[in-house]
Amino acid sequence: MDEQQPGVPQVLEPLVTRVLANNPSPFTHTGTQTHLVGTTDLAVIDPGPDNPDHINALIAAIAGRPVTAIVITHTHRDHSPGAVPLKGATAAPIVGCAPLALDDLGPRADASFDKDYAPDRVLVEGESVSGEGWTLTALSTPGHTSNHLAFALPEAQEGFGALFTGDHVMGWSTTIVSPPDGDMAAYLNSLAKLQGREDRIYYPAHGDPVDRPQRLVRGLIGHRKQREGQIVRLLATGPQTVPAMVEKMYAGIDPRLFPAAERSVLAHLIDLQARGLVAEQDDGWRPAP
Repeated sequence: MDEQQPGVPQVLEPLVTRVLANNPSPFTHTGTQTHLVGTTDLAVIDPGPDNPDHINALIAAIAGRPVTAIVITHTHRDHSPGAVPLKGATAAPIVGCAPLALDDLGPRADASFDKDYAPDRVLVEGESVSGEGWTLTALSTPGHTSNHLAFALPEAQEGFGALFTGDHVMGWSTTIVSPPDGDMAAYLNSLAKLQGREDRIYYPAHGDPVDRPQRLVRGLIGHRKQREGQIVRLLATGPQTVPAMVEKMYAGIDPRLFPAAERSVLAHLIDLQARGLVAEQDDGWRPAP
């Protein structure tokens, strides 16, 4: 796919246009992608950070059309803060995930939670917002965050629906699962849930569209099982700290990503501990007695 430029609308299919925010980082890839759904009237999915240039680009792309809803997948600060200024410009209601404000322990500033998020309507599994020729139906996909939603668009072209996956499935990297709110068991359950669907394409908030989603989801589940196996094998050699495990498991990656990898390894350990397979002691993690 052609390289996307920040602020320049890119039509992905007749009902879907994306606008890239200029907030690239090792954790957001090229930046947060806001998706506009519809033609006559619109939904705006994940308006991104509260960045005036990005909000102005969204307003230009909206081009005076009515906005039925500003739709939020989850409340990390690279996704939801732009809802407030966009609502001020369009008078559209903010709908989507439930509020969630925690002191984030994760590795990136843009992943902390948006404490000012205040939706006009919280959507739960199966509830929808709609406009002329489009419907967005909420799908609960916890794991990356406990309040994460994906949104299905059944009217997408070629007879099969599209799914806006937020950060649950991304088009460039695996998802960070950062405790205490990130939950590995929930994340894997949400992946299994997607595996049971027949969506034609995924539109993630970071990275290119995923045009073979079932294959990617199988790969993501396999990747997490592989990481779990690495952890179990390392613990069999003796007590391990999380940083020491990351150095062995993620050799060759950008060291700036080590803190994020540590969060995901910890999420795996918490899941293994809940299943009675490992235990934490003063000298580190080890197999359960």
